[in-house]
Parts: sequence; C-alpha cells; structure tokens
Amino acid sequence: MGLPTPLSGDRKSVQVVPNIDNSSDDETNYNSWLKKHPCGLESFEGIMKGLKRKKIVVFLDYDGTLSPIVDDPDRAFMSSEMREAVREVAKCFPTAIISGRSRDKVKEFVKLSNVHYAGSHGMDITTAPTSDNEVDAVSFQPAKKFLPVIQQIREVLEEETRKIEGAMVEDNRFCVSVHFRHVHERDLDKLEKKVETVLERYPDFHITSGKKVMEIRPTINWNKGHAMEYYLHTLGHTNEDDVVPLYIGDDRTDEDAFKVVIQMRGQGIAILVSSIPKNTRASYSLKDPSQVLAFLLRLVRWRKLSSSSITNPLP
Repeated sequence: MGLPTPLSGDRKSVQVVPNIDNSSDDETNYNSWLKKHPCGLESFEGIMKGLKRKKIVVFLDYDGTLSPIVDDPDRAFMSSEMREAVREVAKCFPTAIISGRSRDKVKEFVKLSNVHYAGSHGMDITTAPTSDNEVDAVSFQPAKKFLPVIQQIREVLEEETRKIEGAMVEDNRFCVSVHFRHVHERDLDKLEKKVETVLERYPDFHITSGKKVMEIRPTINWNKGHAMEYYLHTLGHTNEDDVVPLYIGDDRTDEDAFKVVIQMRGQGIAILVSSIPKNTRASYSLKDPSQVLAFLLRLVRWRKLSSSSITNPLP
C-alpha cells in the first residue's frame, strides 16, 4: 500500500448552508426512501443470512452514530449503554471507530481499550493493544508531514474568526473544523469568505462541508474508505473471500467507506444513519443512534447464538 499523494485539480469552495433545518417532514418521502434503504433492524435476519461462518469486521463512525449530534461538539458524549454495546461488539468482532475527530478526542469519548481508533477521517490510525500493559500502536499517519502547516492554519483561523459570534475552530490534529451551528445567518457569508481567504494561502489544502461545519484538510488521496482498507490489511483480512466488513455511519465522509464496502465482492454491509432521505451508497439505514444501539445489541446476540449453533449443531 503506497503513501497517498496530493491530488490535482481545482480547489472548490464550499457553500455554507444557512443555519436552518431544510429537511422535509414528508413521511411519504421518507417511507419511499426506506424502500430503497430498508431499516437495518427490520431487515436484520436478511442481512445476516448466511454469515454465520463469515469473518465480520465492524467499522463505526462516532458523531451522529454512537452519539447524538449536539450543539457543543465538546459535549458529544456517548451513553453508558452505547459504550457497553460497543464493548460487547468488540468482544465478538474486530471493531474500529473511524471519526473526523482527533483520535485522542474520540478515544476520550469512547473510553474502550478493545477497539481500534482512527481519527481525522482516517488520517491518524492506531491499533488496539493486545494486552492490558500495552498502549495503542500508531500504524499510519499519511498526512504527518502537514502537521506544522495544519497548526498554523488553525491559529490563523482562530484569529480571523474570533469576532464572528458563534464561530468555533476545533483542532482535529490532521484537519481543522470551523463550526457554525451557532453563527447567525447574517454572518454566514462573512465566515465562509474568511475561511476561503485563509485557504488561498495554502494550496495543498481544501475545504469540505459537514453538518454545520467546514473542514480544512490536506489534499491527499486518503479518506475513511482507505482507512477501512488499511485496517482490513493490517488485521490480516485482505483478499479473503469470507471477510464481511460492516460499516455504520451518518456523514457524507462515510460514503467513501460505503463505496469500499459495496465493492467487497457483494458481501459488505453499509448502513447509513439518517432520519431524512439522503443520496447514499448504503444499502440499509438506521434512523438515529438509538437504533444503532439496538442494532449493535442484536448483532451481539446473533453472534452468541450463531456461535452456539456452530459449536453444538442440532442432531
């Protein structure tokens, strides 16, 4: 696996969407969307059919998947029930959390030692310790050479945006996030222009948009999909016909991982977390983190029952 290289092409600006909810309340549209992306809970038996002897590897996003989207990103805590569910999932399957957050921040939220952590949209990858006396091993940091510039960009953005009420600059180590959830609509254009003006000084970086956030990242050929492939390779599951990656995420950055999942010889499982219709590569959906919790608990029960039936087959 080669190191990522800068991508060529024009840097596109990101239009900041006004701080209002434009989602449709039309239940008919959502139900129609569900026909194309059925609920993972209702479709659970069909999803898992024939997978008893397969090697399932679980990948999870954090914000909006394991925790609700909240106004203050520093308070995006997961529930104790979700933490215990993820702990049990990781006992049954190799499990990695791939987040846009800094790796240290997401690990601080999750507080589990039996999962693998990748931060900064997969640009900061570690593997879980194999014993209680070990620490996470840093496996791969494809954007490491950009760290000094990233910190410089963060400092400049903090200075340029500090007079815009509600704007918040978050250090995610290998990327910088500018949150505008609390910015008044009249100031959104000003904020967008300030961020774009700053980025004009840094041609090796680009802006992407998320949920009420602009993210500044180095322009390298690396994303959550690449991180997932890296984990599969590192965990020894490359080119194995019996490996089934299961990825659950809610953000547009998760679509890169969904793309990889559906290319896995038709065996991968991609699940989008969304309460509104969205264009997605995912085959299935879950409405919110509460449904994610229910799905994970059901996955654990399924593994325990299937393992029992394999060990003690019926006569």
